[in-house]
Amino acid sequence: MQDRQGQMRDRLLDLHRYGLIRVEVSGHSVGQINGLAVVSDGFQSVGRPSRVTAVTYAGSHGPLNIEREVEMSGPIHSKGVLILSGYLHDRFARDFPLSFGASVVFEQTYTPIEGDSASTAELFAILSSLSGLPARQDIGVTGSVDQRGRVLPVGGVNEKIEGFFEVCRAHALTGTQGVVIPESNVRNLVLGEDVLEAIAQGRFFIWPISTVEEGVELILGEPAGTPTEPDDDAAAFRYPERTVYGRVERRIARLRQLATPPRG
Repeated sequence: MQDRQGQMRDRLLDLHRYGLIRVEVSGHSVGQINGLAVVSDGFQSVGRPSRVTAVTYAGSHGPLNIEREVEMSGPIHSKGVLILSGYLHDRFARDFPLSFGASVVFEQTYTPIEGDSASTAELFAILSSLSGLPARQDIGVTGSVDQRGRVLPVGGVNEKIEGFFEVCRAHALTGTQGVVIPESNVRNLVLGEDVLEAIAQGRFFIWPISTVEEGVELILGEPAGTPTEPDDDAAAFRYPERTVYGRVERRIARLRQLATPPRG
């Protein structure tokens, strides 16, 4: 039955294999994450990896959802992007405006986007861009996030894992590839035998996470950073310099200075 109804799956794989849908499954890139979605033709649901990219710059509006601006974003997806603003304020801008601009987009998507399961991927892309640290491209990411940074369960987790596995296998498994999922979704896993075999052989991995910081350290390769309460000096930083959040905090401070009009 799967073979008879697998035409959409095979077409998507061919598009990935021949580079018509661009998804990198090895190396590193700043501001780019492999987000995982599910598409359906009415008979079969298939996981489809998509590049999520973020560009950050001096400004004042915070994360800008390009899909929402062109009316391709459903209300739940738009809500997820707004939640990211709350998380960024909580971590980096409790006592002053979050003075930076960011554009976030799903590359090569031409249909409306709904759901908040890409929230973690979008957040990781923003943090990579702000910190300047390149993100691993051999990892696919799914998961919703709340304003406190807790990673929440999502739907279609099996299809998303299998979809990313198929794309990685089409380009050749490297032994480092895998998928980040919410820890609360582990109980929902019912994967195909080929995926289970690759996991057992150490050629593919599943990393369950319960907080954003766990994913940050895996994908960006540095400690997220433990905050300390600064002195009364408003210019003091909360995070150590050589951490992901320390880099983000200092970049936001520079962008805030650029966005502040000179006095006099």
